[in-house]
Amino acid sequence: MSDFLLIHGSCHGAWCWDDLIPELEALGHTARAIDLPSHGADKTPVAEVSLDSYARAIINAIDTPVTLIGHSMAGYPITAAAELAPEKINKLIYLCAYVPKAGMTLGDRRKSAPSQPLIEAIRICDDRISFEIDPTMAAEKFYHDVDPARAAWAVGNLCPQPIAPQETVLEVTQSLPRHYIRCTDDRTIPPAFQVTMTEDWPASTVSDLPTSHSPFLSDPKALALLLSRVAN
Repeated sequence: MSDFLLIHGSCHGAWCWDDLIPELEALGHTARAIDLPSHGADKTPVAEVSLDSYARAIINAIDTPVTLIGHSMAGYPITAAAELAPEKINKLIYLCAYVPKAGMTLGDRRKSAPSQPLIEAIRICDDRISFEIDPTMAAEKFYHDVDPARAAWAVGNLCPQPIAPQETVLEVTQSLPRHYIRCTDDRTIPPAFQVTMTEDWPASTVSDLPTSHSPFLSDPKALALLLSRVAN
């Protein structure tokens, strides 16, 4: 059985994994989620947040080695955490996530995609160092296959996203085992770009789910079964 640590994406918090955790536990695993700095219940000021502070928050949450899952933006933080303390991580799982590339920030990576479906929903906050997702467009982008009441709950929990972590280059030196889960009905990160990011990965390290950008809410049972299969 595996011990999963779940890391949320942009504008989200640990709350987004609420439906997945019991499904993983029902399969005999242990699972928990944390809020990255300035997200969810964490009160770190946005101006103090960096990619390094994300990575250190992850590492500080690990006592014994975990299977580390990063959703969307969290592809960069989980990789950064693996750079800091690879001995604390058994495997990295990228859930429709950005895979770091040498010399490129997450922002660069996003801009290199063939289309930018999320850009029309991004609103720069008054502080100019964070952004939000237009609440009238969030369900369409993130949760179009989620129960409407659950999607409305999720939209209500979204928070500002610090920009600095997404404008930091991450050089990757570690070679931990890794797996990528592509969401083939994703309206945030184009499915074709998820294919591009993993085109040189062995076929055995890539899986597909026929869901939106948020399978932890739209089909947590299927996601749990897939994670259980690929964790080891």
